[in-house]
Amino acid sequence: MTPTDAPTDSTPLVDPSSGDSSPLAGSKPAKATGGRPRGTAIRDALEQEILIGARDAGERLDESLLAKRFGVSRTPIREAINQLASAGLIEQIPNRGAFVRHIGLAELVEMFEVMAELEGMAGRLAARRAEPVFLEALQTALLACEQAARSRDPDAYYYENERFHHAVYDACGNAFLAAEARRLHHRLKAHRRLQLRVPQRMRQSLAEHRRIVAAIVAGDGEAAERELRDHIAVQGERFADLVAGAGYGDGPRRG
Repeated sequence: MTPTDAPTDSTPLVDPSSGDSSPLAGSKPAKATGGRPRGTAIRDALEQEILIGARDAGERLDESLLAKRFGVSRTPIREAINQLASAGLIEQIPNRGAFVRHIGLAELVEMFEVMAELEGMAGRLAARRAEPVFLEALQTALLACEQAARSRDPDAYYYENERFHHAVYDACGNAFLAAEARRLHHRLKAHRRLQLRVPQRMRQSLAEHRRIVAAIVAGDGEAAERELRDHIAVQGERFADLVAGAGYGDGPRRG
């Protein structure tokens, strides 16, 4: 995927290589998009720039310039930076500021490997333990994913996908596992967002969601574990798509 394949957002984007903090021609100040708070919309725009390599590893994020660019106070800028830091994309250094963090390909693959195992275990336990109320919530989350997919809106699907996976965690009956899965899901969700930009991936993801729900509802723990593990794992063509989507590597990324 190239930068031109990146998501379209009402949040203005700036050419980072220009050194100009003003919005691109025709853009407007950041505002809530699809019911999302301004801080989240700004986070999404900065997240996109980091993931497609439009910002270099080690680059400092200037709150004042970003506030001017997005037409907001520094408060939503700080909220966005804090969210990016909690996702591991930004490093905050006391008395120095916030800097884009380099994420190597090896680290990313390792996190996906662990996530696949955690999700698989959550699915297996959910198939064995899920109470009716949690099964209903899971099916509701699946319907929301289907509606988002029909709208062909990757951003809408991205948020419904997150709710779907949280519904699986809720159904597993293991609070510690659910907390760990949520924590790692949060670290990886930006990278999974890139995967949803790959042609046909949203349709494939929805088909996988349906198989996951069918296995859990049927009480087939082995199938639920396998489906969820395969759903998360990055291998084969999916691995190539992920690498192509951003400038992962061993050194700083360049736009």
